[in-house]
Amino acid sequence: MTGITPRPAGADTDRILVVEDDAAQRVGLQQLVKSWGFAVEAASDGQDALAKIGTVRPTIVLSDLVMPRMSGLELLTALRAEHNDLTVVLMTAQGSVETAVAAIKQGAYDFVTKPIDPQRLKILLDQIVERHDTHREMRVLRRQLQERGTFGRMIGGSVGMRKIYQMLEQAAPTSASVLVSGESGTGKELVAQTVHQLSPRASHPFVPLNCAAIPDTLLESELFGHEKGAFTGAFARRQGAFELANRGTLFLDEISEMTPATQAKLLRVLQERTFRPLGGVREQSCDIRVVAATNVEPAEAVRQGKLREDLFYRLNVFALQLPPLRERKDDIPLLIQSFLKEFNARNGRAVVGVSDAAMQILERYNWPGNVRELRNAIERATIVAKGDLIEPGDLPTLAQITAPTSSKFGPVLTAGTTVDEVERQLIEITLEHTGGNKTRAAEMLGISLKTLHNKLNRMKGEEETPQ
Repeated sequence: MTGITPRPAGADTDRILVVEDDAAQRVGLQQLVKSWGFAVEAASDGQDALAKIGTVRPTIVLSDLVMPRMSGLELLTALRAEHNDLTVVLMTAQGSVETAVAAIKQGAYDFVTKPIDPQRLKILLDQIVERHDTHREMRVLRRQLQERGTFGRMIGGSVGMRKIYQMLEQAAPTSASVLVSGESGTGKELVAQTVHQLSPRASHPFVPLNCAAIPDTLLESELFGHEKGAFTGAFARRQGAFELANRGTLFLDEISEMTPATQAKLLRVLQERTFRPLGGVREQSCDIRVVAATNVEPAEAVRQGKLREDLFYRLNVFALQLPPLRERKDDIPLLIQSFLKEFNARNGRAVVGVSDAAMQILERYNWPGNVRELRNAIERATIVAKGDLIEPGDLPTLAQITAPTSSKFGPVLTAGTTVDEVERQLIEITLEHTGGNKTRAAEMLGISLKTLHNKLNRMKGEEETPQ
């Protein structure tokens, strides 16, 4: 058919059973659907269809509604009872639309009216196939989680990560926006990729954009594109992220780093589903799903004025908060094994694991840089390891930081040491480790940033007080 693209070769795993009592229409439908790349079988009525189900094993049943011996509605009822994994689409004359709508309430996926509109039918069948592909992918991921403690490219079987996987299963098949929060290095982009992979948009583009890495003056052009001559240096037309991600997923990392003006324009695009490139005169429509991420708590970003409240509500349909690595240390061995496999292959190494002493160091450390920091540490250790196991000597910095008796890297605990002195040493050590980053230090210490500032001010006052 003109204007209708056949399915790619090898995509005929979804078999369709056409059920139609009119021989001419049945043959015509078979040929039409087969021309799109589907595997197609046919039945002359409902009873014939039930007899063939066991051998044909279709995933989609395309059935006429009005047929002798057994109607499409009766066939639907029978299939619901014994083959509820099948997707049923009914074909009906205009006068029977009410009956077809009632059939949807009984479990039919949808209906098409006769005479059949090929374009409408092709779109409907493709939607069903994408839905089946998502369900297949989900089953595979559940098996991976049970057998290997992984969920796609995400690794970890801890309670916190299993909660994330459950929410991903709910959110991914929909078109709803997702807002991912978590500390730097927890894997927010990996979550966005998983949402895309498990969605009906998986065969279309995934476009990531780090809002914090792009100057404010260029971010709008990166988002919406620009026409030739829109500004100095715009020598040619350029597509923006919204155009590049059409029909796919746009991942906006560090969303709170956008200026309020750009956030307002983003909100309008999400509401209207149209945008205008810089220097353009016409609105362009877009069909995208947005996954946004921030490394600050979203509600706090709203209170601080970093994130517009209306944009927050638009993005926060599904909210996923990733746990830091220090709260899921049970996942460290699984993560390490995955990293070892990757780095052995990349660097021609044969490191098979981590010694008990080295594992104690890795599990004692609090990982302020989260999974990203662990990954970097294992890559280095894999390269410098002299044997087939990573030893404490291959983790020099971590070994120093986590050594419990080190006067340089841990509080000196002797009889008579006051609680205030231990607290002071602990704060100083933590600030040294984070390079003076007070926000990260407060997170490691398990206190608020305000509390840390108060303690530092008190310590400074004590130092300045003459003895």
